[in-house]
Amino acid sequence: MTVPVPDLTLNPFVSAMQPSATMAMTARARARKREGHPVIGLSAGEPDFDTPVAIQDAAIAAIRDGYTHYTDNPGALDLREAIAQKLLRDNGLSYTAEQILTCNGAKQCIVQAVLALCRPGDEIIIPAPFWVSYPEMARLAGAVPVIVNTTAESGYLMDADSLAQAITPKTRMLILCSPSNPTGGVYRRDQLEAIAAVLRANPHVIVISDEIYEYVMYDAEAISFASLPDMKDRTLTVNGFSKGYAMTGWRLGYVAGDLTFIKAMARLQGQFTSAPSSISQKAGLAALALDRAEIDTMVSAFRKRRDLVLSALRDIPGISCPTPEGAFYVFPQIGTFLGKKAPDGTTIATSEDLCFYLLESCNVALVPGEAFGDPHGLRISYAASEEDLREAMKRIRTGLLALSD
Repeated sequence: MTVPVPDLTLNPFVSAMQPSATMAMTARARARKREGHPVIGLSAGEPDFDTPVAIQDAAIAAIRDGYTHYTDNPGALDLREAIAQKLLRDNGLSYTAEQILTCNGAKQCIVQAVLALCRPGDEIIIPAPFWVSYPEMARLAGAVPVIVNTTAESGYLMDADSLAQAITPKTRMLILCSPSNPTGGVYRRDQLEAIAAVLRANPHVIVISDEIYEYVMYDAEAISFASLPDMKDRTLTVNGFSKGYAMTGWRLGYVAGDLTFIKAMARLQGQFTSAPSSISQKAGLAALALDRAEIDTMVSAFRKRRDLVLSALRDIPGISCPTPEGAFYVFPQIGTFLGKKAPDGTTIATSEDLCFYLLESCNVALVPGEAFGDPHGLRISYAASEEDLREAMKRIRTGLLALSD
């Protein structure tokens, strides 16, 4: 008897998506570590600090008080009201609780926005280097990612002229991330105002402003794109608790915007996951009440680590790297090492080759630039201890200087 063969055809939009390179590299590094290798992981984008105790205590109290049931699909009203207060206080943005949706992380906010607002064939403008998930979210919606390349000399920031040239009648959305993952670049007010001027002439373009690294800032000003004249009604402001409060595993993010957009995204969420964890929401409420001094302590440590890594990178011949003004990444240009040979004779043809060489030979996990849209760069996360960073930079230097022409 012939056994029927199942149809294994996938949704073409899913087939077009690429796996997350950051997660893949982190998984490979963990596997190597389990094998007994002394791997230092600088690939994951999460703070190495514990969640502040007051936030932990709020979550424990929520469990003990029986706050373990579903909340309203958009999130508990008290949390959304607290987020509205935060947006008014910190960002000069006035929203009602109904204009705010809480999600299982900022990532879910963004993908739901893309799915709710973009149709197959629509174009989404994404400056490169970009966070690895943006183009894949576009592809999931059947939209077309339109990549606008930037340079290290510009601090990896898109200028208004490049945006204007990229806009077409099919453009539906622009995704901005400031501070940026993977570069740490931060747009200045005048740069954002120039971008806003272009958008005023193109009213068909919606903006997602990814501000998840808002609190991890050094010498730059945090500016919400929606706070610029005429931009609020066409901007979805995305933020969350993962980076600023060291709450990556709690999976809690939020988005604020026009009520029509928020209702559409909430409709999706109601069918996908429903509201975030009730316990995480109580933790988020405590986070919003936290003394900023605890956040500032973490940011001060990140600044010190940034300077340590930058100094070490600039001591390696052939490396160039702009100074990031936010987040906890550096994105050095490593093009001078491509085409060289490893000690075993293998040619390092790509940034990915270089990252795997550094992992296998030097036990340092980084993420290749191809994943972020820049094949001549790579991302180093400095959300690690100073001891690990010093040792990792020594290994990277040794590994790079061992390459030959």
